Amino acid sequence: MKEIQLHRIDLNLLVVFEALMVEGSVSGAAEALGKTPSAISHALARLRDQVGDPLLVKVGGRMQPSPFALTLIDDVRPILRSIKRVLTLPEPFDPATSDRVFRVACPITGRVLSRVLNRFRAAAPAAKLEWLSAPRQVYDAVSEGLVDLAHLAGETRLPDGLNEVEVPGFHWTTFVRADHPALSNWGPEAWSTYPHVQVNISNDAPSPFDRPGGTAPPARTIAALISEFSSLGPLLANSDFIATFPRILLAWDMQTYGLRPLPPQIHLPEFRTRFFWSSRLANDPPSQWIRDLVVRTYIEVHEEAEQMVERALSSAPG
Repeated sequence: MKEIQLHRIDLNLLVVFEALMVEGSVSGAAEALGKTPSAISHALARLRDQVGDPLLVKVGGRMQPSPFALTLIDDVRPILRSIKRVLTLPEPFDPATSDRVFRVACPITGRVLSRVLNRFRAAAPAAKLEWLSAPRQVYDAVSEGLVDLAHLAGETRLPDGLNEVEVPGFHWTTFVRADHPALSNWGPEAWSTYPHVQVNISNDAPSPFDRPGGTAPPARTIAALISEFSSLGPLLANSDFIATFPRILLAWDMQTYGLRPLPPQIHLPEFRTRFFWSSRLANDPPSQWIRDLVVRTYIEVHEEAEQMVERALSSAPG
């Protein structure tokens, strides 16, 4: 038998060979595969030439296999089944029966977190969700599949191997307590007089405060640097601090802590916002499910926050 040149083998020839072994005739194989008898005969001739064996010979109106064909079919069948299994798309993900651990890196807390968790628990009661602050090596963690989804604000260019989706950008609003002394004369002077608070997160994106648009902005004094957004509401409610942040962070704290929204005294353009994930997991059903749940919920909460703050700004006295 001459050496087989694998680069010239057409897998369809093996499919035709299996059909011939099952059906025992060219016409039967043609009907089973939806091909013409001449196409089946041509494929058989090509395979005979490749393996150097007649494989099947017509005897008494039926194709009879050669000894080599009987050996070959035992090897071909598992190969074809393996190829079919590999190329078959994954089964749809069923969150109701999953016990998978999902990891999301997103510094946005409060309303986004609670709504995501409620929906997650309702859909996947046996699964677990780890909600992380953005680790310093977040790009590597996402690329390696250690984190399923991560949040990113700013214009940072993502490394290769990561996919992304744009979500509504941040709109900046200043928040103070309801009886803050700056409310009586809000303007550049008050902006510069009272202390500001800033949240320090692990993010290499430049702050919009570093490059505000418009004319030269009034100065501000950062008097407090805290590590988490959840502390902002209580801090503002009990101090003269000023906080200027995306609306989605503090919209519900207006109600909980009696905060008032104000227009910032510097021009802060909309801040680009994205979620990103590993390109390797782009078509992984569980990964697709958690991405859809988180991103859809985030956009929903963002829209609600925008409406809440706009209503509060429009109804404010003065």
